[in-house]
Amino acid sequence: MAKVTRKQQGVRRSAAARSRSQTAHAARKRTSGLLDQTMAALPFTDEQWHRFFLTSIVLVGLAITWTIASYAGLPEIAREEMAKSASRVGFEVKKVRVSGVERMNEQLIYERVLAEQARPMPLVDLDMVRERLLQLPWVADARVSRQLPDTLKVDIVERVPHAVLAKPGRLVLVDGQGHELEPISTANAKGKLLIEGPGAQLQVEELGKLLDAAPALKPQIASAEWVGNRRWNLTFKTGQLLALPEGDLGAPALVKFAQLDGMHRLIGGKPIAIDMRVPDRAYLRCQDGPCPKQMALTGRPE
Repeated sequence: MAKVTRKQQGVRRSAAARSRSQTAHAARKRTSGLLDQTMAALPFTDEQWHRFFLTSIVLVGLAITWTIASYAGLPEIAREEMAKSASRVGFEVKKVRVSGVERMNEQLIYERVLAEQARPMPLVDLDMVRERLLQLPWVADARVSRQLPDTLKVDIVERVPHAVLAKPGRLVLVDGQGHELEPISTANAKGKLLIEGPGAQLQVEELGKLLDAAPALKPQIASAEWVGNRRWNLTFKTGQLLALPEGDLGAPALVKFAQLDGMHRLIGGKPIAIDMRVPDRAYLRCQDGPCPKQMALTGRPE
């Protein structure tokens, strides 16, 4: 009969395994003891800890349930059903009340809002309705709110017409920032400030600041031409032209011209053109050429 000889290595392996098991058991014991000590140090009873863990388990379960329901579309279905129920008891859009409209066609407001008619009130997206209103040229701002049970209230802030912009083949009414409001006929444009020249639309706001420097002249200006994408020519209602320098020099030159006009009655006088592009000088041109005298910006004749 053959004799089986066991190697000592098996014994060592078994001993090592027992050692690892004992080490792990000791580590678990220390960890458990540390956790028990920590929980004991906190000012909570065993019953409170039990409630805490139970509540945590319930909340996690609800979160998982809500996530699954969301993927299945159940909250949206519930929302739709609640909205339909609200509609059945009268909470749906039947009326639209508009305020703040003075110049624009009010019917355009109703056309944008009446898409919500007969829609259940909870399903009306107020932000979307507002965005549709802001697409209208005349609307600077809009506020849309619900007046339960059946009314949508719309408050409009209109843009203020400022001037008439001359574009190729047509005239357009614009506000103080150059925002186009609506086309305008030549007859209806009479009496309004006419703005023209390539790139003038982008300069409307700056033109307003320029004219504010000499407010007494504003009612007498018929048109403004943006020249060379750098400066303005102003034409008065008398037909006289005022050439201003470019950039920041425009406003001081306009103020000086207002002072000269106050002393020498230039507007309505003999000069048909006044050139103030040269600092501290005003060159006057009459019907048949240069006027008999030139005038310094100080107002003293040369």
